[in-house]
Amino acid sequence: MSENPVLKDATRARSILATDCGSTTTKAILIEQQPDGQYRLVGRGEAPTTVEAPFDDVTVGVMNAVREVEELSGKTILGESGKPDTPAKDDKNGVDLYLSTSSAGGGLQMTVTGVVMKMSAESAQRAALGAGAIIIDVIAVDDNRKEHERVERLRQLRPDMILMSGGTDGGTVSHLVEMAEMLVSADPRPRLGIGLKLPIIYAGNKNAYSQVEELSGETVALRQVENLRPTMERENLGPAREAIHDIFLEHVMQQAPGYSKLSSWTSTGIMSTPNAVGKIMQTIAEQRKINVLGVDIGGATTDVFSVFSNIFNRTVSANLGMSYSICNVLTEAKVENIKRWLPFSVSDAELRNQLRNKMIRPTTIPQRLMDLQIEQAVCREALRLAFDHHKSLARGLTGVSADKNISNLFDSKNTGQTLVKMLALDMIVGSGGVLSHAPRREQSALMMMDAYQPEGFTLLTVDSIFMMPQLGVLSTVHPEAATQVFERDCLIYLGTCIAPIGVAKPGEPCVTVTFQGKTESIPFGTIRVYPLGFKNGNEGEAESAEIVVTPTRNFDLGQGKGKEVRKTVHGGVSGVIIDARGRPLHLPIEENTRVPKLKEWLKAMNIPVVE
Repeated sequence: MSENPVLKDATRARSILATDCGSTTTKAILIEQQPDGQYRLVGRGEAPTTVEAPFDDVTVGVMNAVREVEELSGKTILGESGKPDTPAKDDKNGVDLYLSTSSAGGGLQMTVTGVVMKMSAESAQRAALGAGAIIIDVIAVDDNRKEHERVERLRQLRPDMILMSGGTDGGTVSHLVEMAEMLVSADPRPRLGIGLKLPIIYAGNKNAYSQVEELSGETVALRQVENLRPTMERENLGPAREAIHDIFLEHVMQQAPGYSKLSSWTSTGIMSTPNAVGKIMQTIAEQRKINVLGVDIGGATTDVFSVFSNIFNRTVSANLGMSYSICNVLTEAKVENIKRWLPFSVSDAELRNQLRNKMIRPTTIPQRLMDLQIEQAVCREALRLAFDHHKSLARGLTGVSADKNISNLFDSKNTGQTLVKMLALDMIVGSGGVLSHAPRREQSALMMMDAYQPEGFTLLTVDSIFMMPQLGVLSTVHPEAATQVFERDCLIYLGTCIAPIGVAKPGEPCVTVTFQGKTESIPFGTIRVYPLGFKNGNEGEAESAEIVVTPTRNFDLGQGKGKEVRKTVHGGVSGVIIDARGRPLHLPIEENTRVPKLKEWLKAMNIPVVE
């Protein structure tokens, strides 16, 4: 990609326009450098995305969203042709930098292949997911499908590209040749672009590439990158992710209506929305030197991001969402698991009917408190299930043990340990309508506490208006500006959750807390909240204070059972939350015991209940 002259001085930009073209809505934000040198959000606009008929041009929606920003800011951003003027002529005309992300048109859809499902195919999934893709199928030698079933499946799918992996360098060749023969037999077609060759990225054993290339011939657009698993002990995801991003720009986006025009407007290439969210997560984890867990729960899918020990992972649960996919959550979680979060009685039939109504009327919002609490119960289960999926993929490399017996490589039990360690987690960032737009921020905090069950000390936050995609792409060229806006305008602090590990009988002593000059004992099975708000009323700057927490001998806060922990904690909308309900969290089985307990916890968090 040729160097864009605007990017040479990206860090000098005083005004930045960034858009995110979603599947239904295009969002635009304007960021400007203030007199004190800090970057702040100064305006936001949105408009329907116009990738489909009658417009068939994504730039129409972009212009409509930017015009709303112009009206709110008093600036003239668009030139006569409709393109944003860059660089800015003066403080009132144009912007210095224009960036964009997109998930319109279904985002980036990929199929990945590997030799062993729990090894090369899993590494391929991590590479594709980390590049912002939705994986529509995983094909491996040991996936328990017959050859003709794999061929038929590949013919049915219309991915944007295929990532082919397998074999360490110098390892198996025959399995990769068989995979190539299967691809040639299936002759899959790309989702976009009639007559175009399907892009295939080869990231397997370099010794097998020549045979794969010869077999593929002229039927596909084959591109070789470094092996994803050059050795058993090493995973090399970077080159494959870069290739996915490049092909996404060169092949996929160029076929979508209006994207070639939009791409010519931007100061750098268009980035897929999930990839951009991952970038801001990585930036925050790196700059703060912390472990981060993030989630974006939408109407159809739930994306989970994590950075643990500087290792980034992303997963997408394409069938878990709050509107189009809400009945999938019902099917996967089961009625009883959703009902366990409801502080009132409801029949199974009534619950199912309500969720079915939401699926066929996805844009409706809850009208009654009961309706809201049902949706938030579904949210808890969607978050939990998506997190379980994430933990299953975000793990150490499989097959690194001393036992190198090849027969063991196909053993499903030969798996790596998950990288997600809740005691080591520093911050959770929630995003998506059900979390970002909950009527009370305390509801968002409790939903994440219930779904993720954080351990020890964890800061809870939400994205105020879902601007993380735009800030993610900005972080690639101006990380300082992205971080400043993320912390001051995007991130809303809910508070610090302090949750001891262990269980006891209800009412038994759990922890003793000394905070702001007061000491008290917190019984097991309860939630206690201490107010600790914001500096000067700014939701982006939480107050901090020292707290001393001493668990009883059966509980652990990370230092060992019964060991005192003295720590500086951040406040927020909820303040400092002592979650003494135990880890793992067990809800009472009997409804007449569980419902009063749920109401007690809701009241402790200052959340309204149905009486």
